[in-house]
Amino acid sequence: MAEYDNLCKILAEKYPLDFTRWLLNQEPQKIEILKTELSIEPIRADSVTFLQTENRILHLEFQTTVKSQKPISLRMLDYYVRLTRKYQIPVTQVVIFLQETSDAIAFTNEYVSEVTTHRYRVIRMWEQDSALFLSNLALLPLAPLTQTDSPQTLLSQIAQEIAKIPDIETRQNTAAYTEILAGLKFEQDLILQLLREETMQESVIYQHILQKGEQKEAFKYTLRLLNRRFGKIDSLIIERLQLLSTEQLESLGEGFLDFSNISDLVAWLEQNTSG
Repeated sequence: MAEYDNLCKILAEKYPLDFTRWLLNQEPQKIEILKTELSIEPIRADSVTFLQTENRILHLEFQTTVKSQKPISLRMLDYYVRLTRKYQIPVTQVVIFLQETSDAIAFTNEYVSEVTTHRYRVIRMWEQDSALFLSNLALLPLAPLTQTDSPQTLLSQIAQEIAKIPDIETRQNTAAYTEILAGLKFEQDLILQLLREETMQESVIYQHILQKGEQKEAFKYTLRLLNRRFGKIDSLIIERLQLLSTEQLESLGEGFLDFSNISDLVAWLEQNTSG
């Protein structure tokens, strides 16, 4: 499970400004990634991130599992004391649990002993609204872990957002990050079906064709996508698809990822055409 924690650390250090905005709800004038020698547990070093703004340190820990050599709450106290002693500025600590669990540790935000109480923030990704993550490139790979009643709809929305990324390398990297983290929550078949980079690249081309109003080319791409999704399409259905306008093909292109089988396509045609 460490690979998931490490990936989140990579994202936080790749996009420190976005993570700081999200977790501190402020716009820092400057931000620095601290490469400080404070590691308490070497095995956890790949999941701990320290970001310093002009007046605060943000200490992030990503947790896929609640298991830990040292209790998480005690570790947070230990880091707090070390960071405060070394930098002498306020410290905000956030533990982000990635995978849904009912374990009490994921719902604990303090260390308590006879003489000491230390509090920190806890974020459970499965309780978070997806809207923020869908609208932010840096946070987009975390979107599959957010709250949803419809996994297929959420993954379709994520795929659409990834498809909008203009830079090819960034789009490919974001798709890879997202696919890995989605594996914590969804079946691999569903992930490959909706987040596969090749499909998203076709989506970009498809939207470009639609914008140019080339109905014949749009039909060809629509048919290609449907064939890959459901196998060879019946000739009677193809005839009905050929009669669709550019606007109808655009609507179908947005909706077909929600189809479970060919009967959903037939139902869509019944609802959206007169033939």
